[in-house]
Amino acid sequence: MRWMLLAIPFALAAAPTPPPLAGDWIVDLTPKPTDPPYTKPMHLDIAADGTVSGLFYQSEIEAGRWKTDRGRTCVSFRTSDGKGPYHTAACLVGDRVEGQTWAEHRNFLFNWNATRAKTAG
Repeated sequence: MRWMLLAIPFALAAAPTPPPLAGDWIVDLTPKPTDPPYTKPMHLDIAADGTVSGLFYQSEIEAGRWKTDRGRTCVSFRTSDGKGPYHTAACLVGDRVEGQTWAEHRNFLFNWNATRAKTAG
């Protein structure tokens, strides 16, 4: 019984804290500042092994990775529209995310920003 009491604090101390990129975001994909707002949800599940899963633009994240280095936390992942891949890279900047998505098959690179989704309550 005594060993169990010692193991509990160790297990709690060893549990990694998910980086602040984890969770729900609202991505602003508005093409021009004068256009009506166009937003889509992004959900990031960040794992201790450096992988990322979730959803971006209503597509499942594939082959996602994250890393904190050089004073910033970033993610990179791939999604698909069924016709080709979308490659996305984004970094946490203060309380928002700044990212870009490249779709070679559509011949575009799009820069975007995201803010934390409001939680109910």
